[in-house]
Order: sequence, then structure tokens, then C-alpha cells
Amino acid sequence: MALHPLIENFRQAGQGQVFAFFDELTPEAQRHLLAEAAEFDLAEIARLTATLLAPGAVAGVNLAGLAPAPYEPLPTQGGDAAAWAAAKATGEAALRAGRVAAFTVAGGQGTRLGYDGPKGTFPVTPLKQKPLFQVFAEKIRAAGIRYGRPLHWFIMTSHQNHAATVTFFEERSYFGLDQGRVHFFRQGRMPAVDFSGRILLETKGTIALSPDGHGGSLRALERSGALDLMQREGIDTLSYFQVDNPLVRCVDPAFIGWHVLRGSQMSSKMVPKAYAEEKLGHFCTQDGHLVVVEYSDLPMAMQRETTADGQLRYLAGSIAIHVLDREFIRRVARGGAGIELPFHRADKKIPTVDAAGQPVKPEKANGVKFEMFVFDALPFAENPLVIETSRADDFSPVKNAEGVDSPQTCRDDQLRQFARWLRAQGARVETDPTGRPVAGLEVSPLFGYDEDSFAEAWKKHSPPPAVSDGLYLS
Repeated sequence: MALHPLIENFRQAGQGQVFAFFDELTPEAQRHLLAEAAEFDLAEIARLTATLLAPGAVAGVNLAGLAPAPYEPLPTQGGDAAAWAAAKATGEAALRAGRVAAFTVAGGQGTRLGYDGPKGTFPVTPLKQKPLFQVFAEKIRAAGIRYGRPLHWFIMTSHQNHAATVTFFEERSYFGLDQGRVHFFRQGRMPAVDFSGRILLETKGTIALSPDGHGGSLRALERSGALDLMQREGIDTLSYFQVDNPLVRCVDPAFIGWHVLRGSQMSSKMVPKAYAEEKLGHFCTQDGHLVVVEYSDLPMAMQRETTADGQLRYLAGSIAIHVLDREFIRRVARGGAGIELPFHRADKKIPTVDAAGQPVKPEKANGVKFEMFVFDALPFAENPLVIETSRADDFSPVKNAEGVDSPQTCRDDQLRQFARWLRAQGARVETDPTGRPVAGLEVSPLFGYDEDSFAEAWKKHSPPPAVSDGLYLS
């Protein structure tokens, strides 16, 4: 009996072990395994084995010629107020012209939060306990109303959470958004391999697959047809953000405007690092290119370097907020022509099966997962740009169940933001020394999703609402 062509390809590539138990599987399980095997490129696996796993393969990051990257400071930090105003006006014009779409990377689960479900469904606001997806949906909806052009929203899920995410939106009527403008697609996956490059099985009938990293979002946009849809709709600018950060300005006109005015193909936001050991990547320059060096790859001695005035030398922290040009994404996704988004190796403990098909739960790293990082596209971009943003207005992620970057710290940061907005309009708000209001407050993004839109909405109220415990502005 002739082998299935895919099985023969795997055997010729030295990966025949993937189908070692094929004859024991049910027809349905066989089809499932073949479908998984068809997801990835064997030539790519061979190349990664040769470059990342071979004896003597270069480990770590080349730090030669590294220097802190320049950035556009906020007006409050010495930046050019007129330039920022021009950028904002340009970004608003792009939004009114329908050139901009939002893009959320949302493949994760809430496991680290002790939550069972897609992370985007995690409740995060102080009073109403709105889930992350609802916060973003209301910001995008409100921006569409403000600029007279409803925005498209692209959401990258994972194979693990895709169905649950789509169902979540369907059951909540897409939070008032036009269903035709909300687009879901799955992130790509890569197989885990042992240290010799042999693809590992998770069970007799399944490959040990894992998401290909947030950098995989660029080729997922291409493969899903999202870029073609954007082109048909006249969208050339994509606002990228991750699902765990409810403070993010999903479509920030000033950021978009800087990107447009500079002719940048990829732009990024930074926040000044709060302290040397803060776990943020660093915007740097190297050989004339803008790069991001992860905190784990930059020696602590360099992270602690200071300037003459005592400021951290490597100050610009990466917070995973970007603006990208549509056709730049397409070129990166397709590769070639000198553009190749690199994969990184991560040694992991990977549950697998032995030669007899028996489960193995390793006690130490037994293999490698491959992943890409979206910021690795920066060196390939023309006129890449970094602008400063205020941490208090753009960055309070929910990553850990307790402590730093937890639901509690995020709720507190939201409360401080609401209090600042109210006080800027002359409202009396009692706060503690950190700026956290004593009263429970929440502002719906449909009332105000940033300081400007909030000020406009507040002034329309006559008289303005009284600030009291449990105040919810919607």
C-alpha cells in the first residue's frame, strides 16, 4: 500500500517518527495527525535545526555597537509641542479617512491569573468588571463614532482559544460593534523538537505544537487574508497591541500621526523604565538599525548604566504597542528580498511519548520551542520611529495573579486615570497619596476613552455629574 505523500515527505526529511504509531490510530485520528503535520514547513524546521540547534550555534545576542535608541519625548518631558500637535492632527485625518484598523494579539489563556478561559475574557475594570475584550471594543467603537468612520478590528486567536473567543463575542452581540468589521483568525503553530531537531509527539496521534510567537502575527495576517481585506477597504495602517493591557489607547491619533509624518513603516511606543531591573525590552540602535534587546539578553551592568544626570542610559522600555504599514507587514510575512524574521529558541520541558508510545513528563528541559518576536521586524523597516508615552495613560498590563502587573495593580491604575480626568475638569475627587480615588469610580470608554474625549463628554453634561462612591459614567 502506497504511503500518503505527506508521510513520505516526513520520512525523507528524517522525521518519520511523527507517524510511528499511525497504523494504530483511528481514521479520524489519522486525519487529525496529517492535518497537524501539514501546518508547518519541513525545510524551515531543518534550517532552524542547523542554525539554532547545531553544535557551536551562536548563543545569546550580539551586543557589539549597541547604543540607546533616540525617541520623540512627550511635550511634558521636553518634546516639541507643535510637532506633537501636528502629529495628532495628521492622525485624526487618517482616522477620518478610514485608513486605520486595530489589531489585537489575543492567543493567550488566563492560566497565570488562575482563570480558565481566553485572557481577553478576563474581567478587569474596577466597578463593572468588564472583560478586556469589552474595554477594547468600546474604545474602538467610541473612536469610530468620534471620527465618523467605524474601524475594522482584527483579533488573532490561537488554536486553543479560537472557538471560545468567537463564542464570547457572539453571545455578547460583539459589544455593539458591526460584526462584519470584527475579524478573527488563528495564530500559526510550530512543532517542538528534541535537541537534535527531531519533531516530538505529544501523544501517539498529536504533534507537540505551540504558537509561533507574537512575531507570527505578521504572517498570520497575510495567510488569513486580513491584509487583502485591508487593501480592499482602503486601510493602510494597523494599530497593534496585546490583549493584556486595558489602559492602551487602541487608536492613538498622535502616535498614528507621527508614523505617517515620518514615513515610517513600523513605529513603536516606549515608556521610561521605572528602574534598571524592570522586565521590559530595550530600544537600541545597532549598525544603523533600530532593534529591541530583551531584558534577559542585556547584561545587568549595561541595564544599570546611567548618564551624567543620573538617568538610566538604556531608558526606553518596549511595551508592545506598534503601528505598522500594511504592505510592510506583507513583505515581512512573505520573506525574501533580504527580509527574514528570525526565530528564537526556548528550551522547555515538553510532555511527549517514548519509542513505545508511553507518556513522558520530563523533569528538566528535553526539547526546544521556536518563536518569533514582532519587534524583530523593526530593523527591516524604513524610517522606524520610537515615541514616548505616559505609563499612566497607556500601560498597565494584567500578567500575574498577584503583585506586580496583577488585576489589583491594573484596577488601581484605571482608578487613578479616572481621577486625573475628573480633576482636570475641576471635579473634586478625594485621593490617597498615590492618586487613587477613595471613592469607587469607572468611566466607560463610550463616555470617554482618553483624556480629550472625556473632556468633551464632561463638558456636554449640564450640570456635570456629582462624584460619589460607585460613580459610573457611560
